[in-house]
Amino acid sequence: MPKRILTGTVTSDKMNQTVTVLVERRVKHALYGKIIKRSKKYHAHDENNEFSVGETVRIEECKPISKTKSWTVLDRVSAAPAGAADAEA
Repeated sequence: MPKRILTGTVTSDKMNQTVTVLVERRVKHALYGKIIKRSKKYHAHDENNEFSVGETVRIEECKPISKTKSWTVLDRVSAAPAGAADAEA
């Protein structure tokens, strides 16, 4: 079975070797037909602590690493915007 790959934005990098990734998807409302955003946060394994807040990354499903972590970060899609590091501090 292929592993799922999702794209999202890093929202937290405060944990050691772990980042929190916010994945947003757009779905159509069942009754009204309006397109709405649904989001979910995933904990992903970041072996070298190389990803920071605001970056867009791809994560891949893997075997459970801890109680809440069963995803690993594959690669960086785009870097963080210029003001993202200053806004977090």
